Amino acid sequence: MTPPLPLESLRVLAACVRHGNFSRAADELAITPTAVSQRMRALEAQLGVRLFTRHGPRLIVSERAAALAAGIEQGLALMRRAVDDCRCARPPLRVTCAPTFAACWLVPRLVAYQALPGADTIALDAGQGLSPPGSFDVAVRSGTGPWPGYRATRLLAEQGTPMLSPKLAGRQRRWTVDELLRLPLIPDPRWAAWLAAAGRPDARPDFVATRFPSYELEARAAVQGLGVALLSPRLFADLCERGELVAPFDTVVEGPDRYWLLTPIDAGEPHFAQWLKAEFGLGAAPSTLPTP
Repeated sequence: MTPPLPLESLRVLAACVRHGNFSRAADELAITPTAVSQRMRALEAQLGVRLFTRHGPRLIVSERAAALAAGIEQGLALMRRAVDDCRCARPPLRVTCAPTFAACWLVPRLVAYQALPGADTIALDAGQGLSPPGSFDVAVRSGTGPWPGYRATRLLAEQGTPMLSPKLAGRQRRWTVDELLRLPLIPDPRWAAWLAAAGRPDARPDFVATRFPSYELEARAAVQGLGVALLSPRLFADLCERGELVAPFDTVVEGPDRYWLLTPIDAGEPHFAQWLKAEFGLGAAPSTLPTP
């Protein structure tokens, strides 16, 4: 059976080698020089190795003692770092988020967020429904509320404007609603509101046969040329910037749903929630430490 490591004696050895003197090592460790000398004799006996020799008042450190002390110092540094990490570590912040908001707005900004001092480690759930109470720390969800038990901050309204692929748009540069209605539309319950806002409440558009469960999938279908999707110019701006979609109309319909930031009323506001509000101009940038 392997004997246990004499951890305290090894720590004393490292101090003795570092100072080259039992008395100064004793001062650092807040013990007596006699206790230091006794520990070193016991350690030599346990290891079967001569660690120190004396020439008058001088303490001579053997090569084996110096090598052992160097390894001990490395081990102590690792232990100190592990203890510091343990003291400072916070469990991941559980964030549940609407899938379109997560994919189109949040994920592209997470690298910048994680570079901030005090940033929370994020455990992201981008499922469709709101998770049960107690299973998350922060939520970003679309809807109209109310949200009992939660501190609710409105981030932005759901928006919609027609977007289509350049392949489907062809060479058309100046668009009218009539020209739009010659194309198949991807089903969305907000089309009636958009057509009314564009001056054609009586329009009878043709819709593609497939319905999609999220705006993100509608956008992917539009990129492939399946039809015209009604999408948020804020959340899907990158697709337009890359030329994968074009948005030929200025008319934008809003609501009725909105994206909300939700945090439990009985908990402090995490760093991540403070940052999210600041990104939408709803508060100051977060401090380095989270709100207690």
